[in-house]
Order: sequence, then structure tokens, then C-alpha cells
Amino acid sequence: MLPFLIALQFLTIVPVQLKQIPTARQNAQSLLFYPLIGLLVGLLLFGLSVALIKLPTILLASIVLVIWIWLTGGLHLDGLADIADAWVGGFGDRERTLQIMKDPACGPIGVLSLIIVCLLKFAALYVLIEQHLNVFLVLVPMLGRSVALFLFLTTTYVRDKGLGRSMTDFLPKTIAWIVFVITLSLLYLFKWYGLAVLISFLLSVVYLRFIFIKRIGGVTGDTIGAAIELLETNTLITFVVAYFYIS
Repeated sequence: MLPFLIALQFLTIVPVQLKQIPTARQNAQSLLFYPLIGLLVGLLLFGLSVALIKLPTILLASIVLVIWIWLTGGLHLDGLADIADAWVGGFGDRERTLQIMKDPACGPIGVLSLIIVCLLKFAALYVLIEQHLNVFLVLVPMLGRSVALFLFLTTTYVRDKGLGRSMTDFLPKTIAWIVFVITLSLLYLFKWYGLAVLISFLLSVVYLRFIFIKRIGGVTGDTIGAAIELLETNTLITFVVAYFYIS
């Protein structure tokens, strides 16, 4: 139960009070519950989109996006902004890139990345709601958080200390792979649209892993947060495109 509460506390704004200080192993085990937390977020977003369906679509899409960001505390958007600044300002240098990631200030490239991602998410949400496809919202946050599992399972964590290092060292790999595969298998429910999303998802997460390794030799918390945001956006857009092009 404690690993679930750790994941809930870290990934959402739910005021969870832990009765004990988590061990490194418990922190690592909390990763197994990331997709489940994503599923809960997705269910809330879907429920909201159904409850307020009589509102104009543009307003409803805006509300869903704002609640989405609020529920997660903007955690992964922060990572996206840091990565955008670091990738541009790092000039291809590993140490400079890692140093910029630690800077809490958000530069113009970071701000621009947030605007672009939020705009794309809003547009995709608008179409989902307009076309009565908002049930797909249930899976999007779940798929996004499964990215963390994949990256921790396959990629070196480049910082020597911190929460990410303990997660890498103590993550139960077999169970984590099972959770990851089960999460992706839920796309079967959406048939050909789900297949298109699955292919796009796998290609994108492998590509992000490649560029993370190429630039900094692995991943950090910021790169994982950025990957979650980018894969959520990718998943939404791919589903919408597939809906219009696959008959």
C-alpha cells in the first residue's frame, strides 16, 4: 500500500500523508503504480468531460486541460521546460546540459515549449470531445506514465545520487515489464486506432531514449518528465489523426 501512496503523492496534488519515511526499495516499487495513477487521472478527466458535456466544446476542452495540469501539479511540464532550455542552451555539451537542467529559472525556449505542448493538447482534446471520442482520455495519462517504467528499465540514470538512482537500483524489473506490457495492451480496445497509437508510441519513446543517451548518456528526472509530456501529446495527436485517416 505504501508504494501506491508514494506514487499518488509524487504524481498528483492529492494530500497524502505518509506514516513513515519510505525506503529506497519502496520508492522504486512506487514506479509500478505509475500507470495506475495515470488511469485514475484519466478516469477523472473522462468523468469531467461527460459531466460537463453540455458546455461549448472550446470551453470544456479548456477546463479539462486546466484540471489535467492542476491534478498533476504541472510536474512533468516543469521537466519539459527544463529540458527545452538545456537542449538549446547546452550546445551539445553534456555537462553544460546537465547544469542548465538544475537551474530553476525558465528561459524563453522553455516557455515556448510549454505553449506548444499545451496548444497541441488543447486542440486534440477539442477534437476528441467534438467527435465523442473522449473515452480515450482514460488511457492517455496511463500511457504517459508508463514511459517512466520503460526508461528506468532500459536506460542508465546519469546522476549518482537522488531518488532516480534508488529507483534504478531497486526497481523489480520483471514485474515492471509486465505492468508496461499490460498497459500498452489496453490499446487493443481501440482496434486499428489503438494499433496506430501503439506504433507511434513505441517509435517515439525509443527515439527519445536515443537522443537522451546521445546527449547526456542516459536519463534524469527532468528527461523522464519531459518524455511523459511529449508522449501524452503524441498519443492524443496520433489517435485523432488515425480517427480521420483510418476507416
